[in-house]
Amino acid sequence: MHIYHLSTCSTCQRILKQIPGLERFELQDIKSTPITGAQLDAMKALAGSYEALFSRRSMKFRPMGLHEKQLTEQDYRTLILMEYTFLKRPVIIIGNEIFVGNAKAVVAAAIDAASRA
Repeated sequence: MHIYHLSTCSTCQRILKQIPGLERFELQDIKSTPITGAQLDAMKALAGSYEALFSRRSMKFRPMGLHEKQLTEQDYRTLILMEYTFLKRPVIIIGNEIFVGNAKAVVAAAIDAASRA
């Protein structure tokens, strides 16, 4: 069980406080311990695509002109590995289930899965 998060993100911190049995998870602050290509590929295998893991809310999305480009799966992978803020956070992995982002339904499903794990 693994959680990729940003320790300086108040939303991530709020969500982490809601996860039952948090001490059972391996927590990885993606700013101080960047995700590896292998970790990202494993997340993609569970999520279905790199795009599903990509955050268009990143402060760098518009300044880099990415909103005007047609991005490929390889582009998403490269950008996430290049800049940690492009990973939609938090990413919670419980067994073969992945929960990406902070939408209420996603967080509720992650809390439910963690309580059953």
